[in-house]
Amino acid sequence: MPMPGPLGQIAKAAGVKDHKIAGAQGLGGSSVTQHWDLPDDKDMTRKALKTGNVDVLTLSPHLNMPDAAIDKFTALMLEHNPNGRVLIQHSWFPYDTLPEKGKKFENANRDDAKPDELRKGVWNVWLVKFQEQAKKLNETHKKQVVLVVPVGEAVLRLRERVIKGEVPGYAKQSDLFTDSIGHGKQPIAWLTAYCHFAVIYGKSPVGLPVPESLKREKDPEKLVKELQEAAWGAVKDEPASGVKVK
Repeated sequence: MPMPGPLGQIAKAAGVKDHKIAGAQGLGGSSVTQHWDLPDDKDMTRKALKTGNVDVLTLSPHLNMPDAAIDKFTALMLEHNPNGRVLIQHSWFPYDTLPEKGKKFENANRDDAKPDELRKGVWNVWLVKFQEQAKKLNETHKKQVVLVVPVGEAVLRLRERVIKGEVPGYAKQSDLFTDSIGHGKQPIAWLTAYCHFAVIYGKSPVGLPVPESLKREKDPEKLVKELQEAAWGAVKDEPASGVKVK
């Protein structure tokens, strides 16, 4: 939910003239199916898609993947805009692990985590489900319409940089989050937006100016550089993002 605002600012800074947020719809901790199942008078997403004016639909699925409503939203998008695209955000894992194991988890526990071990565990198992559903839908529609936004990988790359002392103002992994679940602070919101910008426009965000809301951070130029590089590295290394770097 914190992503659309920063994304709009990033697109403007990058000189994208026609970027416009068509709307945002949020249900805390929700699956895509919960959004699809909303009654017509409460669902803004289906209404927006039916206008044919939406070029990109971004979805942030919960842990239960695959999610059948991603298929439904994709079909609805293409019905009204044959050139539309659907982005599914692979997020960072709440509690760094499966929810049932996270009841005693504290934010400070993140400081002892080894990102590469997380990457090889349940994070990757979850990512594969995103990749497989995207592949199946792209095969069904005979083109690359569903793209994976690898935010989870970008967060791990940022955490690796924190461990190395490369992220000013953030000495510990836990400094990036507000609670044990893993709600992110400002850098996480901007990291997420940089990932979406890279997937939507197929361009690197590296080198874009420091956004106003991060100018009060410690060494904002360095911080933003780390965020942009972590996002771009994750996106260009994820085959399902659709971004091809020559």
